[in-house]
Amino acid sequence: MLQSLSLKLVTSKEDDDLLIGTMTEYNKACNWVADKIFGLRVSKFQLQKMLYYDVKTLFNLPSQSVIRLIAKVVEAYKRDIKIKPVFRELGAIQYDERNSSIGLDKISLTTFRGKKRLALKTSVGDYQKQRFGNISGQCDLIRKNGIYYLVVTSNKPDKPQYKPQGVLGIDLGVENIAVDSDKQIFDSKKIEHIRRKYSRLRADLQHIGTRSAKRKLKKLSGKERRFKKDVNHCMTNQIISKAKGTLRAIAIENLKGIRSRVTVRRENRDKLSKWTFGEMRTLLEYKTKRDGTPLILVKPRNTSTQCPKCGYNDKKNRRSRTFKCLKCGYTEMTDYVAALNIAARASVNEPHSNVSFFDSYKSSGLIGGIRPPVLTAGS
Repeated sequence: MLQSLSLKLVTSKEDDDLLIGTMTEYNKACNWVADKIFGLRVSKFQLQKMLYYDVKTLFNLPSQSVIRLIAKVVEAYKRDIKIKPVFRELGAIQYDERNSSIGLDKISLTTFRGKKRLALKTSVGDYQKQRFGNISGQCDLIRKNGIYYLVVTSNKPDKPQYKPQGVLGIDLGVENIAVDSDKQIFDSKKIEHIRRKYSRLRADLQHIGTRSAKRKLKKLSGKERRFKKDVNHCMTNQIISKAKGTLRAIAIENLKGIRSRVTVRRENRDKLSKWTFGEMRTLLEYKTKRDGTPLILVKPRNTSTQCPKCGYNDKKNRRSRTFKCLKCGYTEMTDYVAALNIAARASVNEPHSNVSFFDSYKSSGLIGGIRPPVLTAGS
């Protein structure tokens, strides 16, 4: 399991000029390499043989920095070989163990004027100390709001997974951030209030357009995003704690590409664009690996239109936020129905099947008759 640690650096005016100069030269070289290789299909090793000496001659950079910047350009082309990447003047610089050294209170980085030792802003805490022994591979120097951070990677072994005794289905949504198959609801009222507050405030400040308003806009930058991330952290901790405490696996939908498949009204576009289902999945993935909790991805198709009791599937079953089966009359909250179906598909090790929640558990004796479809520990 890979985890990143962000180390804040202490820099003087002289250090700032040195690092800005290094970043500018580094990214200028990246753009030059990207332009040279556009349209070519060659490996990173071949590119190093082709361009290494040219980059060394044209740009004032040390040898290992040249190797790293070529690797950075290759990684950018891997995303889409048909689009020529453009690197920002103060974009991140890649380092490795050959041109950087990281300690608990100081670091050493190679710049275009030799090595430079820099102190960390604060001493490394206990949480970070536990991961310092596993630091390896690439690290990135980034500049944000005039402050420098070194983002290092810690490679921690995954914790062995326990054998699950049931599945906790999680339906991720916009109106409710998440609803699980125990019918616990994580609503989005607070997040929606914050989103509207900052949306109105940004609109007002942009309309005013004065220097003072622009300073205020800059100060507000990132506040909403940090608030949402904190909420997602707390919520995923609760979900994993519940699953681990009842020895259940966690099942969620694979929502990759949903933004391109879904259309909404203009007034709801901002809400949909700020739906953080991707961050939720990322947090669940690394935290389940850390704690040894099984995580299962299922296809989202028909999870909110299929009846979890009789298995009948029809789009008309879903009536906005309420679900009512046209065949058996089963009525429940739509998000809860989706969570039950997600749990059912994951429980029979057929993530892409359309099995009903009741059918998947009748054979195991976990439920009987028409008991309310809530999977609980020890049931």
